[in-house]
Amino acid sequence: MQRRGNRKRMNAAQCTSLLLLIALMVALPMPAQSVYAQTPPPPTNLNQLLAALSPEERVGQLFLVTFEGASAEPGSPIYDLIANHHIGGVVLRAENDNFVAAPDTLPAAYQLISNLQQIEWDSAYPQHGASHAYIPLLVGIEQDGDGYPNDQILSGLTELPSPMALGATWKPELAKQVAEIQGKELSALGFNLYLGPSLDVLEAPAAAMRGGIGTRSFGGDPYWVAKMGQAYISGLHSGSQGRLLVVSKHFPGLGAADRPAEMEVPTIRKSLEQLKQIELAPFFAVTGKAPDASTRADGLLVSHIRYQGLQGNIRATTRPLSFDQQALSAILSLPEMGTWHDDGGLLISDDLGSHAVYTFYAPASENFSPPLVARDAFLAGNDLLYLGNISSGANDTYTATLAILDFFVQRYQEDPAFAQQVDTAVLRILASKQSLFKAFTLSNVTPFSDRLAEIGQSQTVTLEVARRAATLISPDAQELSATLDAPPSVRERLLFLTDSTPYVQCQGCPLRSSLSVTALQEAIVRLYGSTAGQQVSAARLSSYSFDDLRALLDGAELPGLVNDINRANWIAIALSGASLGQPELISRFLSERQDLLRNKRVILFSFTAPYYFDATDISRLTAYYCLYSKQPAFVDVAARLLYQELPASGNSPVSIPGAGYDLIEMTSPNPQQIISLLLDFPPASVTATPPTASASPATPEPTPIPLLQIGDTLYVRTGVILDHNGHPVPDGTVVRFDVLLSGESGGIIQQIEQVTTNGIARVSFALEKPGLMEIRASSDTARLSDVIQIDVTPGEAVVVTVIAPMPSAAAPTPLPETPPAENDFISPAGYPRLAAWPLAMLFIALSAWPAYLAGQRLRSKRWGVRWGLCALLGGLMGYNYAALGLPGSLHLATENGMLGLLAVLASGEIIGVVCAWLWMQRANE
Repeated sequence: MQRRGNRKRMNAAQCTSLLLLIALMVALPMPAQSVYAQTPPPPTNLNQLLAALSPEERVGQLFLVTFEGASAEPGSPIYDLIANHHIGGVVLRAENDNFVAAPDTLPAAYQLISNLQQIEWDSAYPQHGASHAYIPLLVGIEQDGDGYPNDQILSGLTELPSPMALGATWKPELAKQVAEIQGKELSALGFNLYLGPSLDVLEAPAAAMRGGIGTRSFGGDPYWVAKMGQAYISGLHSGSQGRLLVVSKHFPGLGAADRPAEMEVPTIRKSLEQLKQIELAPFFAVTGKAPDASTRADGLLVSHIRYQGLQGNIRATTRPLSFDQQALSAILSLPEMGTWHDDGGLLISDDLGSHAVYTFYAPASENFSPPLVARDAFLAGNDLLYLGNISSGANDTYTATLAILDFFVQRYQEDPAFAQQVDTAVLRILASKQSLFKAFTLSNVTPFSDRLAEIGQSQTVTLEVARRAATLISPDAQELSATLDAPPSVRERLLFLTDSTPYVQCQGCPLRSSLSVTALQEAIVRLYGSTAGQQVSAARLSSYSFDDLRALLDGAELPGLVNDINRANWIAIALSGASLGQPELISRFLSERQDLLRNKRVILFSFTAPYYFDATDISRLTAYYCLYSKQPAFVDVAARLLYQELPASGNSPVSIPGAGYDLIEMTSPNPQQIISLLLDFPPASVTATPPTASASPATPEPTPIPLLQIGDTLYVRTGVILDHNGHPVPDGTVVRFDVLLSGESGGIIQQIEQVTTNGIARVSFALEKPGLMEIRASSDTARLSDVIQIDVTPGEAVVVTVIAPMPSAAAPTPLPETPPAENDFISPAGYPRLAAWPLAMLFIALSAWPAYLAGQRLRSKRWGVRWGLCALLGGLMGYNYAALGLPGSLHLATENGMLGLLAVLASGEIIGVVCAWLWMQRANE
């Protein structure tokens, strides 16, 4: 009986275990709800999965960690964190030596990621059966484009442009194509988390911000940053086939920061309305206002920054937004965010191990507590905590991470409210992971290694971006064509000064350069040398680094460099960065060594941001081009610009104060355009009148006639309104529609203001009164538009006609003015020439004689001399008056030549005589 009872209890226990295992197996293979990572509220199966997790497993899911080295051997810190603490994911970084040198960079990265996922799988399914539920790791990377220092993987992948280079093309479709390449290649390596793109708006870039966002931003207009961001996110999703979570940064926006956020917590003093219009606008566009799932960000990386508009009066003790629950909740509650966070959008803290966080929590470099930092970030509302290389004075990153995990587990077990917040965040994380894979199995998580062969084969798009991004900053194209009427000839000498910054992929990896000292020279020889047209002689080219230039300016004896500069006809300067004071070095060269630069053509190619130079520096350059990116394709385009093979067709996406380029002005409506007006009816409601071949182009023709009567509504839209650069104006540009009544009693009877969407504004008018009316449109300085005429007659169909603005009546062609005859005495501008001086002096001397005679006759010889001297001084004063071009003199001299100058001299002498007469009267008293 006892044995039978034990058997029953055993059967019951086995049944319970079997049911639990079946529940887990049913829970895991559920497919994702969408091709993209955005998901609806967690389904029941995820709740079941959560219920099967221990507190330690739940807490582990909250953390993204880093580690050192390119392997994950048993016994290593990362092995322990995955196998025993069930962390949510890892982020691979070059500074932690997670990648090896070429040519093994990509195969080793693929193997490392595969091993990390294998560790989690093996710990979930050891040889003796399942020990816990298998939940794949998130494996993340920041790969902003343009190589070092913006990228982590520095070789093997397709060399992609910087975001600012994409912004300079003003082509969202190119941003999507670049992102598709990046999404495809990163997912092929096994990455499933992308920390980017940056949606920061550089509204007013500062030249002093050497280590700021720079070319990692798409630009300075929130509308265009949003459009580029949407396209880039869509490309990442489609390129990875939905296997990449896209986390846009640096929410809510670092573009207006006055210092690099990695080093110190900056403060942005703007109102909430300003933040909504500028900083927050691009993030709204990829969250609550995203047009579709493909353009929606899966998460936002919350930055360590303070905002006056959200947090009131900022003090030294005011927490960054990433640690401020009230401020972060205020942003998430904005209508523009919609239900994005509730629908599964992740909030991920920025690097909690950054120097900025350390100095904020421990300004005196003591008492830094990693567990408290992580707790504050979590309580503020971040779902996933990116620990980075967090450490305290006594503990390394691994020890600090263990302390954080233990602290969270203890809080979970002791504090129900904290446990509930953990469970909510874990469900959101699980839902995001589930959206990436059809099922939580190792075969679904790890990509096939044969996809590695497809990586690095897509350079065509980068070359297209380089061609379209190249921008002429100064002078304008017309002035440049007059200054540089021909490219360098084969007999001329060219000298290249290149900003070559060394870097390594890892400690012990070979040293490489972001832009080699001879990069531009080699591109020119390849494109125009002996095997390609013989437009250049390689023997007449020489290259030096910025280190050589710095040594020269600091007083070093470099006869070779000085000799090559003296012999050069052209000097091309290649700038690749600004963090090491490179712009200041160029400024010194331009100002301190004018002796070396005299009569030379100095061309500056900026392969970084364009706003580091003031007007004086730019005025000393023959030409200033910006390429925004230093990848080989951009170097080739710079060479082609120098040899005038390509036009610089790009436009800067940021303001350039030194060049007088203001982005707000450039993105406003172009006053030279004619705004087209169109009827905005559905095709089915319009009866079209086909145009006839015999219609005269000068005669306004009726547009398709809607079947309308009095009381109906007329819908009108503009064509695409263009800005000064020829691109659609940003959304929200105000367009005013005026309704005018024609005839003697005419005038504006109605004005309606609308805003543009995709460059187009729409409006509707009620047809309430009979008569002939006109509709016109204007926007800012763009005043001329088509005219829509509306003939409303009771009982008849409304006749609508669109009339293009007619040219004004031809004015008689003015006869060419006869140029003034050359004058030996007066310049065309009205100034006396050198030949006029002796004649003027003779006139003054002769005119002083009558004054002498008058003074002698009125009083004495003594007073005659005085009168003559006063007249002489007055004449000399008159000559100086004319020579300085003071008011009235230029007009007299221009109109009357030498006679006009003599009239000025005579006026001065008369004033001198009057002064002499007053002098004599005073003496008589």
